[in-house]
Amino acid sequence: MLAFEMLYRRHRGTLYRFLLRSLRQRADADELFQETWSRAVAARERYRVEAKFTTWLLQIAHNLVIDRFRRARPQASAEEAELVFTQLDAPEGEQPDRVLSEFEQRRRLQIALEDLPEEQRVTFLLRMENGLGLEEIAEVTGAGRETVKSRLRYALARIRARFET
Repeated sequence: MLAFEMLYRRHRGTLYRFLLRSLRQRADADELFQETWSRAVAARERYRVEAKFTTWLLQIAHNLVIDRFRRARPQASAEEAELVFTQLDAPEGEQPDRVLSEFEQRRRLQIALEDLPEEQRVTFLLRMENGLGLEEIAEVTGAGRETVKSRLRYALARIRARFET
């Protein structure tokens, strides 16, 4: 039980951020967060010690996200995305214009992420937010290393293009 608590504390933030960014709706992320941990516990005998636990956990979550999209792809409104960012606490003492500028940048990034094709968005999130390497992303998504590399390159190009306009 102690081992599970340690794993849960260490990986809950990473898992939840991945699910929230992938699904874009807090209720769906909450549901799949619980389901991912349930499946991880149920499949604990299949975990290979040579694999990173984060990669294995995110692979379970990714499969659940794909299943969810196959059933019915949810659409987040701009207001819902904005609500997530407005709930983030700004450090005390920051200038209001700087906070607004950072909020605008986060909002533009959120919109750019929403506009990415699903495979590119997942690849980008796994790399940039979770720090996974190309091989680990390939393992999580079931895609080849070169495919992952291409998806990441296209995602970065689209995001850069969005910020240039």
